[in-house]
Amino acid sequence: MKHRPLAGTSLALSELGYGCAGLGGAYRPITREEALETLSAAWEAGVRYFDVAPAYGAGAAERVLGDFLRDKPPGEYVISTKVGKLLRPSVSISPPRMPFEIDLDYSYDGIMRSVEFSRCRLGLAKIDMLFVDDLEPSTLGFSNYRRHLPAFLDTGVKALERLRSSGEIAAFGLGVNDVGACIDVMHRVKLDCLLLNGRYTLLDRTAGTRVIGMCERSGTPMIVGSLFNSGALVGREAASGTISEDVAARAQAARQIADDANISIDTAAVQFPLRNTLVASALLGTTRHERIRSAASGLAQVIPETVWGRFTSLAFN
Repeated sequence: MKHRPLAGTSLALSELGYGCAGLGGAYRPITREEALETLSAAWEAGVRYFDVAPAYGAGAAERVLGDFLRDKPPGEYVISTKVGKLLRPSVSISPPRMPFEIDLDYSYDGIMRSVEFSRCRLGLAKIDMLFVDDLEPSTLGFSNYRRHLPAFLDTGVKALERLRSSGEIAAFGLGVNDVGACIDVMHRVKLDCLLLNGRYTLLDRTAGTRVIGMCERSGTPMIVGSLFNSGALVGREAASGTISEDVAARAQAARQIADDANISIDTAAVQFPLRNTLVASALLGTTRHERIRSAASGLAQVIPETVWGRFTSLAFN
């Protein structure tokens, strides 16, 4: 597994990272033992960058990731977690779910508290990067976005800058799915990096020239998540409610292109964002061990430019 420097920082990320939402039960119920086995499969495949968040399983993903990494030499891996969502104890939640509810807080105090709580859940001395979680209209709703964005810009940024200047973190950025939110924030804040989910993939290129151009001009590296577009690329049906018939049809066409070229769709999906030197890492989110191994082994396969051209014709732009 190769590593790429995160431009402007002291960090280098494995080309494939692991996004830990699935460890918190985002896709299916998962036991602690299964989560640890999934992390072991990622580690054995060469993954050394792990992205997590308090909201993933209401703290469960941070706890299991910290337990997995605790006996690993600190210099061998990079961790990012997120801020903006505080966990509040709740007696109304029954086991096996973690007994916490989420409060949004993108302010200075909220971010500082979030970091401290994440350190406790991880049980690790160092967090390398922080991403501002889901600060976007598509997740928060427009009225909440308009309320929380000023709080972040007025005071939250100062918390992140203080944490970076003190050496408690090496970098901070925005972690979102919404291209418009990237533009809003990047016009106002110099980010160290950008984590963009599902908008720079085989099926969806809506990051387009606007966000990519802003990153190029500002020297802001990207991390790309949701490589399989909520499972569409690997065959999740439109009937699931999260995938439209149009997306499902495009995904089926992409799988046919991969089959015709005798390559795995996993290989094409993970290689696509890494073709851009702006991208420091591409995040896998699957809990299927064979898919992790397939993605890692496929990094070395050569895909002809003619095949990339056929994929381009299918993508949303």
